[in-house]
Amino acid sequence: HDNLQKVAERIREAAIDLGVKRIVVGECGHAWRVAYSFWNTLIGPFDFLDPRYPVPQHICELTYDLIQRGALTFDKSANDDKVVTFHDSCNVSRGSRMGDAAGGQFAIPRAIIRACVNKFVDMAPETIGETTFCCGGGGGLLTDDLVELRVKGALPRMQALQQVVDDEGVNYLAAICAICKSQFTKVLPYYKHPMDMIGSVHGLVSKAIQLAPKQ
Repeated sequence: HDNLQKVAERIREAAIDLGVKRIVVGECGHAWRVAYSFWNTLIGPFDFLDPRYPVPQHICELTYDLIQRGALTFDKSANDDKVVTFHDSCNVSRGSRMGDAAGGQFAIPRAIIRACVNKFVDMAPETIGETTFCCGGGGGLLTDDLVELRVKGALPRMQALQQVVDDEGVNYLAAICAICKSQFTKVLPYYKHPMDMIGSVHGLVSKAIQLAPKQ
């Protein structure tokens, strides 16, 4: 606990030093689970932050809020080379949530994807959401010494992915967890998919976003 608190305290100290109004956590499953579930008791209270924003806030919550307020403009056709599906990462799916409504950790990333691509399909319902499959690389397995085990651990997700590849032409697997992305980069070629098939949700956002010059 002491080490966990010491590491987390660096975030609080940096936020105070920089005078920020909110702390936003990026596309990292472990970071979000720790922030959502433990920061308040580890390094709270966060009374120095702007109370108008969630504490902590996931980057997907921030982007979704901007989309809902009409603050972002997208050209979906910029992603027309992709047929996208989404992998629900364990730490986000089962260890946290997003937004104000139950299941927000499932709905919000998909809403962002749909806002910036024309072609999105989900994998089979029994393989996503609360019943998602592990990427096979979590729990300390993300090392090249355990590649064989990682490949086997990825099999259920790869089977679900293969189904939408065959049926829908999926060629982009989006995820919001750094470990999942590292894992899939390594194991996708074992299942005859290109390693760059895996990508981030905000990679899709950055491709489609339209940035107007300042007036």
